[in-house]
Amino acid sequence: MSTRKLILWALVCGVLILGAGSIKLLQTTSEDATVVLLQLGDEATLGDMTVSVQAVRTVSDRTLVDVEMRGVDGADAQEGWRMLVGEVATPVSLPEGQGTPCTTTSAAETLSCTIAFPVSDGTRTIVYIRAGDQQQWATAP
Repeated sequence: MSTRKLILWALVCGVLILGAGSIKLLQTTSEDATVVLLQLGDEATLGDMTVSVQAVRTVSDRTLVDVEMRGVDGADAQEGWRMLVGEVATPVSLPEGQGTPCTTTSAAETLSCTIAFPVSDGTRTIVYIRAGDQQQWATAP
């Protein structure tokens, strides 16, 4: 096969790949994304973990979130929690002497504990991410 034919086939393949990518881009942008906001006390199951946000309160230097979790023996109970304020996702900051600290979860019994975040102004949304799933709880500012 000559060099010209190889270059021509490479161009044809490139155009086909570009066309397929454009079609895929149009498919992903035209899908409607729906976000479900749970209310305080609502339970959600993500993978093998069942979680709920019971209460959110602000003390002088942090936002405390009371959660309940069950489903996995020995999982880190703080992993996967975030607080969204505006477009900023804040990870967990460790509480000192405020509520029951979240340690490890159990499959047999429900763990009720408190997770702490820095204080933020604005509408807060508590997020839990596990096994590729995400759930969000709406809270009052």
